[in-house]
Amino acid sequence: MSFQAYLDTIKIKTGKGPEELAALADGKGFSDAGKLKPGVKAGQIIEWLRDEFGLGHGHSMAVYALLSGKKKPGDK
Repeated sequence: MSFQAYLDTIKIKTGKGPEELAALADGKGFSDAGKLKPGVKAGQIIEWLRDEFGLGHGHSMAVYALLSGKKKPGDK
């Protein structure tokens, strides 16, 4: 599955796109301006997205990759 396919599925499941997820992460204190804060671990993002949206590990890791800057929308 491509990275963009993960983002598309997340949008279907949550109604939130990448920008909205980044804003929510900012509001939760995990990121600043959509960029992951130092010291924030993947497990924290996984737990948040599981509890709030029912996302699984793979989809949560896609959001983590987005916030950490390792991937961006449109990546394969």
